[in-house]
Amino acid sequence: MHDDHHYHSHDHGDGHHHHDHPHALGHNGPAGKPVQWQTPHLPHDQAQESPVDLASVDLDLVETAFLEGFARAPDPSSFLRLAGIPFVGETANGMRLHLLRVETEDLVDVGAVMPLVGGTGVAYHPLPARLTSHRRRLAFIYHDGTEQKPLGFAAARALADRSATSQFAVPGH
Repeated sequence: MHDDHHYHSHDHGDGHHHHDHPHALGHNGPAGKPVQWQTPHLPHDQAQESPVDLASVDLDLVETAFLEGFARAPDPSSFLRLAGIPFVGETANGMRLHLLRVETEDLVDVGAVMPLVGGTGVAYHPLPARLTSHRRRLAFIYHDGTEQKPLGFAAARALADRSATSQFAVPGH
């Protein structure tokens, strides 16, 4: 893992390092997943195995931006439309879902439990400030006609938008 240096060599498969150049932080992220809209380096004679779905790259960052913006939005309905969250959505199997509310939750982890050796219980440890973690949760609460269905950001955006459906008569039929 790189600490704070931004220079490194690339080995292009022939055992030779061809160039050194600077890179932004995050350049060497987890294998197989581009980090922040980047495409991983591949040998020149090797095509990318599967095309990168730009709609899902960095979706966690998009969700974080949604959380921050939605909390301050003067018009939540317009913000939902801008984010591509349907008020009436349809699942791949044709189930209609109606959006009831958006739930956001702030969580701060301040302690941890670890199992004791032998499985006879757990030990609790308060976390020092540098190990505490702040997380936010987001859920879109839809109703399917019988019960509420909480969906995450990606699942809500994946619904087919049926918010503007209407019926009209066709003359002559």
